[in-house]
Amino acid sequence: MLLLWRFLILAASLLTMSVVSCATFLPLHRAFPLNHTLELDQLRARDRVRHARLLQDVVGGVVDFSVRGSPDPYLIGIDGSSTPLLYFTKVKLGSPPREFNVQIDTGSDVLWVTCSSCSNCPQSSGLGVQLNYFDTASSSTAGLVPCSHPICTSEMQTAATECSPQSTLCSYSFQYGDGSGTTGFYVSDTFYFDAVLGESLISNSSAVIVFGCSTFQSGDLAKTDKAIDGILGFGQGDLSVISQLSSHGVTPRVFSHCLKGEGNGGGILVLGEILEPGIVYSPLVPSQPHYNLNLQSIAVNGQLLSIDPAAFVTSSNRGTIVDSGTTLAYLVQEAYDPFVSAVTAMVQPYATPTIYRGDQCYRVSNSISEVFPPVSLNFAGGASMLLKPEDYLIRVGYPDEAPLWCIGFQKVQGGGLTILGDLILKDKIFVYDLAHQRIGWANYDCSLSVNVSVTSSKDFINAGQMSVSGSSSDMLFKLFPLSIIALLMHILALMNLQNFVI
Repeated sequence: MLLLWRFLILAASLLTMSVVSCATFLPLHRAFPLNHTLELDQLRARDRVRHARLLQDVVGGVVDFSVRGSPDPYLIGIDGSSTPLLYFTKVKLGSPPREFNVQIDTGSDVLWVTCSSCSNCPQSSGLGVQLNYFDTASSSTAGLVPCSHPICTSEMQTAATECSPQSTLCSYSFQYGDGSGTTGFYVSDTFYFDAVLGESLISNSSAVIVFGCSTFQSGDLAKTDKAIDGILGFGQGDLSVISQLSSHGVTPRVFSHCLKGEGNGGGILVLGEILEPGIVYSPLVPSQPHYNLNLQSIAVNGQLLSIDPAAFVTSSNRGTIVDSGTTLAYLVQEAYDPFVSAVTAMVQPYATPTIYRGDQCYRVSNSISEVFPPVSLNFAGGASMLLKPEDYLIRVGYPDEAPLWCIGFQKVQGGGLTILGDLILKDKIFVYDLAHQRIGWANYDCSLSVNVSVTSSKDFINAGQMSVSGSSSDMLFKLFPLSIIALLMHILALMNLQNFVI
């Protein structure tokens, strides 16, 4: 009996410690796609709009978010719209809390949602989701951010924050390169998340953050077929949710995602660090508005391509960025041409090269994994990103046609950015470690559970199917739906206390 009580005391202390240091999460889900197809030129057009919308001026437990969206660039909305679905998730804001569907965007900073007073804003969505509007008067905890707030002082003021003489409210205006944009004012209110200890142990948590309330939208943002409640920016600026929660001591300054490339799509988004033995890290290029990495070389089937390293050097209009809002992947011409030539030469005995609507494609009778070579993108710090054929090829046409696979990488002519979009990001764990200014990755089946670091009171645990990594001893373990006694025995086994003596 004494042993059992010691077990219970030990378990209670562990559970209490874990609740304090658990992480919050947002699960990723798929968003009502239909089996329609799009051509590569339509996907490129969608990405061109996306790239024009990248902000030119960026505002300076584990949280696990359920993510919705499809990894398939050929799936379209239920109204037949031609825009591929991107990944999005739900956030809860206000008191009482209301849910908002927001697009996950590593290319911008601020979380903003549509205000109830918004003009020229969509009233319905072709993505099959119900639109919601934030009403400051209906939330008992909402507060309007005044001009005296630090985000509107001269030290923090940017093109995204402003305080006009006609108003005492701190406002913003995000104008994108394609002519679309949003304007509104900043609000402080409660942001809710789940601190998860196990499948049946969830602690509701919250923190007060500042976010945007959109009162006007234009361009693409005002179109019904693509409408959503807002955008959740995961950039490095002080106003991003990850930065705000980190400054409050709620989460670490790191987030991770794992986007499914097969089946129903979706995946896991965690405000915390996913742990996986195969993860390799490369340092971020400092003082950049986006997530820039130093790409140094490309190898096809282990053979380095002849590419001038200057093609990848970061400058005002060059470099390599990671962007979850881009559907395809983009290579500068100096890298694209030798890449396609090497792949074509290697597969020619087994596949028939052909040009389809301006794209390099191949007629393939066998499985592409048997025909096409592996590719590695080599980054600073000795970190390589290994790509399977599915990571650089896209099947085009309709399912009943003969298999035609096209290079999913798109050529960027006359300089420009090399962009790693969802084509590459899917089926991999990606860790954005802002505290240490690095990005890590590893190939992974994103339908599986993941292990998340719980190393201090600022770290949280995640999900999927709930895997947890330990605290002071850095041990790694998984929680399963067990009875309390089985759970205690499991904890004891992991702590090598099987031979515990009274």
